[in-house]
Amino acid sequence: MFKDLSPNLKSSITRSITQTFEQYMSSIEWSEDKYSIDDFIASWREYITTKALWYSKIPDDMKVNPIFHEDLAQRINEVIARVLGEPPSEGQIAAIQIMQEQLNTHLEYNCKAEAVYVETLLKNHLGL
Repeated sequence: MFKDLSPNLKSSITRSITQTFEQYMSSIEWSEDKYSIDDFIASWREYITTKALWYSKIPDDMKVNPIFHEDLAQRINEVIARVLGEPPSEGQIAAIQIMQEQLNTHLEYNCKAEAVYVETLLKNHLGL
């Protein structure tokens, strides 16, 4: 059913998953111990029902269809895997390394989105 949506609608859904996942992970400081798929889904559900303009464009009968929910769960898993699998850029690595040397820290990051979080954290500590 997800595949039957317009390309713009699928793109909007994907963006909302990506943004909400990255915001959720930042809120838990990218801690695997604090991660809960249920908490993330609750955050995403709140976002789509209160802020997402695309949500009202999905027919109500589709919203309650179990097949649509399965398709959506699969898309969520794909997006999360893509976010977690995208490596940090060379620029991010270099900038983080310089700041960590200045602050004598050793924060770890495994993907581009987590590197954005770490870079922001370090900049805040340096007052940049």
